[in-house]
Amino acid sequence: MAMSVKQDGDDEAVPISDINTTPLVDVMLVLLIIFLITVPVVLQTVPIKLPSVRYEVTQTKPENVSLTVRGAPNGSCEVYWNMTKLSSTELLDRAVAKLKAEVDKVGGVQNITEENMPEAHIRGDINTPYRCIGGAIYTMQLAGFARVGFISQPGGAPAARL
Repeated sequence: MAMSVKQDGDDEAVPISDINTTPLVDVMLVLLIIFLITVPVVLQTVPIKLPSVRYEVTQTKPENVSLTVRGAPNGSCEVYWNMTKLSSTELLDRAVAKLKAEVDKVGGVQNITEENMPEAHIRGDINTPYRCIGGAIYTMQLAGFARVGFISQPGGAPAARL
């Protein structure tokens, strides 16, 4: 092991007190290379194709159900069937009655097709908790509605504020 010394004018050896940073830089470069190699191995994901966002014009049919869901100031959820405010049990009863009336109108279950089956369209306020919207979806599916969709603001246009 060698030691560097500095010669003064007095012919006296004085040790140099500067820190040698070369070993520190070498260790940091090795760690950098190790992390560059291992990070892609650790961050593996399953290859999937994410859905592309598209805008479909809603085909409004008279048999479709239009629901509006929003959160109330007290933390509860408000569900409106058109303009009528309903509780969750009233929503289920009304949805079952609506679906039964539509099935009877087409002549029974054997005559139901995707075209004549009513849909539920849900509009949710941007500040509505998901549990409110999820509850409305669950209730409509429990009633028998096979198609439940969402109404959104097209093209990033600002929504009207109440």
